[in-house]
Amino acid sequence: MSFLDHLEELRGHLVRSVIAVLACAVIIFIFKDFVFDNIIFGPSKVDFISFKAWCRLGEVLSLGDKLCVYEIPYQMQNTTVTGSFAAHILVSAIGGVIVSFPFIFFQLWSFVKPGLRQKEASMAQGAVFFSSLLFFIGVLFGYYLIIPLSLQFLGGYDVGGVPNIITITSYMKLVASICLASGVVFMLPILVFVLSKLGIVTPALLKNYRKHAVVGILILSAVITPPDIASQILVALPVFVLYEISIIISKRVYKKAAQKD
Repeated sequence: MSFLDHLEELRGHLVRSVIAVLACAVIIFIFKDFVFDNIIFGPSKVDFISFKAWCRLGEVLSLGDKLCVYEIPYQMQNTTVTGSFAAHILVSAIGGVIVSFPFIFFQLWSFVKPGLRQKEASMAQGAVFFSSLLFFIGVLFGYYLIIPLSLQFLGGYDVGGVPNIITITSYMKLVASICLASGVVFMLPILVFVLSKLGIVTPALLKNYRKHAVVGILILSAVITPPDIASQILVALPVFVLYEISIIISKRVYKKAAQKD
């Protein structure tokens, strides 16, 4: 195929991905009440499942009710005419991307796969499934752990006794950015697997730069989460575990390659 033919093929995959995102976004837009009441505003309610789990954990650890959440230390409001509608559009668009992620990745894989050798394509079987699985695990991790902690810290942080009244747009941006960032970060093993297949990353390289990776992970955690130690540690620990898993994956890739040689 010529370069223009490749561009035409890529355009077809991109168009199908956009259609999938729009279709999912429309469905989310239609079911506004359910999405906002049960999903988006879930972490802003005292009966959220994460708060109940923390309370039970405190009882198990003999901490009493120190981990229980009995009140939400902030209020939400809309300060612009188009604020609610803009938040609705934002949630629908980002929700469409998250829900249709497996299809988007499948379209990307369908574009790349014909350019691979048969052996390379067979080695990458299950890439769509495992990438989607890790992405959704990351999204759920961000939704059930990082977002509630972030909202409790930022919502309860006051200066001079000034009440915290946050806008609905600010709330939506925080929820969306944390969910998307967590989903992308959790795909680290897949990225290392691909780079190892291409010979760009080696187990020795990952081990030698482990200290640098720790610093990078801490910086990334600080960017994703609000400036409190608990949230940063909650993000940094699983990412560091994923980094160690990536080293094991890279070892297996090179071990198999050596055996075949």
